[in-house]
Parts: sequence; structure tokens; C-alpha cells
Amino acid sequence: MKKTVLFLFLALFSIGVTAQGGHDIKINFKGCKDTSLFLVVHFWESNNIVDSCKKVKNGKIEFKGKKELEKGYYILVNQGKNTTYFEFFVNENQNFTINVDWADITGTLKAIGNKENEQQFMFNKFFADKNKEFEGYLKETKGKSKTDSTKFIAEKIKLLSTEAKKYDSAFKARNNGSFLNDFYNLKVEKQATDVPKASNGRPDSLYQYYYYKNHFWDGVNFKDERLIRTPYFDDRIKKYFDVIIVQHPDSTIKELDNILGRCADNSLMMQLLVGHFTYKYEQNKTMTFDTKGNSITYEKVFVHLADKYIINGRAKGAYTEETIKKIKEKVDINRNILPGSIAPDFFVVDTTSGKEIAKLRFDTCKTSKTLSEQYYRYEAKIKPMFKTLHEVKAKYTILVFWASDCGHCQTEIPKLNDTLKLYKGKIDFKVFGVQTKDDFEPWRQFIIKHKLDFINVYDPVHLNSFKDKYDVQSTPIIYIL
Repeated sequence: MKKTVLFLFLALFSIGVTAQGGHDIKINFKGCKDTSLFLVVHFWESNNIVDSCKKVKNGKIEFKGKKELEKGYYILVNQGKNTTYFEFFVNENQNFTINVDWADITGTLKAIGNKENEQQFMFNKFFADKNKEFEGYLKETKGKSKTDSTKFIAEKIKLLSTEAKKYDSAFKARNNGSFLNDFYNLKVEKQATDVPKASNGRPDSLYQYYYYKNHFWDGVNFKDERLIRTPYFDDRIKKYFDVIIVQHPDSTIKELDNILGRCADNSLMMQLLVGHFTYKYEQNKTMTFDTKGNSITYEKVFVHLADKYIINGRAKGAYTEETIKKIKEKVDINRNILPGSIAPDFFVVDTTSGKEIAKLRFDTCKTSKTLSEQYYRYEAKIKPMFKTLHEVKAKYTILVFWASDCGHCQTEIPKLNDTLKLYKGKIDFKVFGVQTKDDFEPWRQFIIKHKLDFINVYDPVHLNSFKDKYDVQSTPIIYIL
């Protein structure tokens, strides 16, 4: 099975606090039985504890420190770290108080000295109250006929919907330009209204799709890094790239450039998104086809991201210099073996020349210097033995890297050989089977035993670096040329 180089990202990112100012958040939690509580921030795909209060008594809680918290959306979590009580914002003002009653958390939340949280608590309470109203209406339907119940509930839903839209509109106007408004905007699905009819008389689904896609990021400011510290941003990013857009490398590249173009270079947002997508598409080996019918893989996306954002320094901080160097090495290999590229050639020897090569004792060379000296000593003898990949004449060349002592190869190579026999004479192909080790006799015996109908070659002279040319880090690996 082929191994991939996994570039785990963002190890240097701060998910806790910065070195400016300080924070002092007091919470009076009436009826709370916990003796310790935790302040947690959602950062991309995880929740991270940034502060704790280990001496909670009678619901008196304080998170205080000399460092300023990163701005974003925070969560109060119980001492068992398994229950979320409520969420609130931490922005410029990091000195405020929250009052709340265990008996009715949503209905009693009050923020003192923080307008943004007060507005959020009011918003949540309004909709919680409307849900309670609806539950009350459902109870009123008991004893009514199905027709009367349906009519009654429809009227109440219409009433509640009108009230909710009116409140939501006023809320947006009241908080226009604030992060609170941007936060709620991130949650809203932008669906088309007044949808035209298609030729079949039904709502035009294509219109709905393009409206939804084109308005998906309305009001989302990618230069505001607070979005990273919300529980909705990462989900929306994943949904857009995994579900909404056309699943194709070229489409993905176009959409990535659009999104990353909205980020500030070298910002935390840029670093995080580049890191996420580089990791995602470096691993994705899915093959598809372009508009001309040519094969294409998602490694093209990986190469594009590395070239445009990592190697040229637009996402500084996402990786260390050492990791960037490794990414560049990986990309330089990958770009040469992407579908559409000319396969790198190499010089190898087949089984018929194996015994002659063995006599030249390249296996005794301990250094590259002695290996070179041995090669040039016998160069005239060796050169006529060489076979190259580019000499193969066939519409399709199946290039196989394997080793006779590899457990997976011992199972898969005979299976491959048997499968390809089914296509002999039907498709113009040849198999160029490259043994990656230089153990001649075990390899030769394996070929004979399994009757491998390949062009069987190996590199006893160590002229080629299969790892550098074809990313051969494990075996077997199969390419179709």
C-alpha cells in the first residue's frame, strides 16, 4: 500500500491567549452545583480549554488573567467536561459580568457591561420563548378534529413566522456592522425566493442551486479571524467544498483561489485554510477526467496550493521552513507524475542480463564513490544491457514498482498478472515491472514461479532514484501510462 507524506498543519497556531491587556469575566450562576468550571473556545475542528475556575462556590465563577483572550465565541463547560452550559462572545471588552439561573439558563441570561452578549442572550431568549409558545399551541389541539387542528396550527405557524421575521429584521438593523450580526449570518442558509418555473412547470432546481452556491458566502468576511473561533465556520467550509461545488480538481482549484483571495496574505485565516486543504488534497488520490476526457487527480490541487500559497510565502506561519522544504520536494516529484505529464525515463536491466551484472559485484560497493568507480570501470559492458521505459511500444504501459520480499507484493503481483491475462489481445498494453531491490535470484525465482508476463527489470547499478522520480515510498505502486 502506498504511503503518503502527511503534512500536519498549524502546529504554531495560537488557540489560547495573546500577550496584551487582560481578561476578567465574572459569572454569577445561581443554583450551579459545580465546584470547578472551564472556559472553552471552539477553534476550527476542536474545542480547547483556555482558562479554568477551580474554586467555584455558590455559583460564583471568575475567569481572570493578565493576558487578553483571543476574540471569538466561548463556551462555559462543566467540571466533567461533558456538558455545555451556554456560549458567549469575547471581543474588545474583556471585563464583564454574566448573571444566570440554573433553573432556566436561556431565559435568565443577562450580560452586564457587554452589549454584544446582552443582544445575543435576548435573541436566543426570544426564539426559545417562541418555541415554548408553539409547544403550547400543540397542546391546545388536543380534542380538536384533524381538520381543525391542522388549520389552527397553520395559523399559529404563520403568526409565529411573521413575528420571528420582524424580530430578526430589527435585530439585524440594530446590530449591523457588528461581529454578532456576522456570527448569525454565518448560520443562515441563503435560499432562493421567487424561484422561476422550469419547462416542466416545477420550481427551477438549477436556478435554486446556482443561487444557493453564489450566495453561500454573502456577508462572510474572511479577513475577520474571529470566525475561526466559532462552531459554524469549519462546517460551512467543509460543506461548500465537499457538497456544494462540483467535485472535480479544476473546480476545486477555482473555488479555493476565490476563497483564499478573500483572505489577507500570511493571516491566521490564510494559514489555517491553506493548511487544511493542503493536507486534504495531498491525501486524496481520486482520479477523474477533464472536459477533454483526459485523466486528472486531486494531487493537482495539492501542487497548485503548494506553488501558489506555500512555497512563495503567502501563508507564512502555517509551516516551519523545514516542512516547507519537504513540501517543495514532494511537489517537485508530484508535478512530474500528474496525469498529462511525460513519465520520467530511467535505465534498468532485465532478468536476462542479471547474471552478467552479478559478476561485476556492485553489491559489494559500500559508498556512492566506490559505486561510481565500479560503474565507470565496466560502463562499456553495462550500457548495452540497459532497457528504458520510453523504449516500450504500446498504447498503454502499466508501470509496476514492486519487490519480491514485499508481503503485499507477493499477494498482489500474481493477482495483477492473472487479471491482465484477460485483456491480452483485446487491448494494446505491456507491463514494465520494476523490482525495487537488487536481490536478483529471489526475484528471478518469483518471476518463474508465477509466470509473470512482464518486461521484468531492476536496477543493480543504482543509477535511478525511483523515490524521487515516482514517489515510490512503499510497494507495490502501479501507474498506467
